[in-house]
Amino acid sequence: MDFSESTIGVKNPSRKECEKIIRRILITEILENGKNKHFRMATDFTKYFESLYPASDSLTKQIQRAVKSMDMPKDEDGFFIVDRTVKQVEKEKNLKTILSESGAEVTDMSDHTPILIKTEPQNRTYLIHLISEVASLDEKITAMTECSSGVILYTTEKDKVLSIMDRLLSD
Repeated sequence: MDFSESTIGVKNPSRKECEKIIRRILITEILENGKNKHFRMATDFTKYFESLYPASDSLTKQIQRAVKSMDMPKDEDGFFIVDRTVKQVEKEKNLKTILSESGAEVTDMSDHTPILIKTEPQNRTYLIHLISEVASLDEKITAMTECSSGVILYTTEKDKVLSIMDRLLSD
């Protein structure tokens, strides 16, 4: 074993210190590239640690322990994901599956106007059902939800919906 002056007094980082360095490496990777494109296994971090500490089997083992302890999930290409836990990634996969299977689509509702229909609590669910079956309102209402004082309708055609609702209330 070589005990040159550069290795005397230098000890390996703790597992916790390795975890901090690995996390920093991965966060930097994400900031620079948008995602991790280089790190799939513990040995991929070795050259970074060896630039700071003398190369040794114990350093390699410490890096492996740190990666194992961090229990990082991997993306579909096998690269470590640093900003989410295994459970979070699993939940996202489940959500993605349900969204895909249900034909879901996202609608930007920033241009929608909410309209409140005040009603008693016992009538709210049935009111939503009835409104959804009225042909003249069919294409004009994007969403409906119960709230503490009634039902809120979201529409991009506020004047038409208000006109129809006024007609229904006055007849």
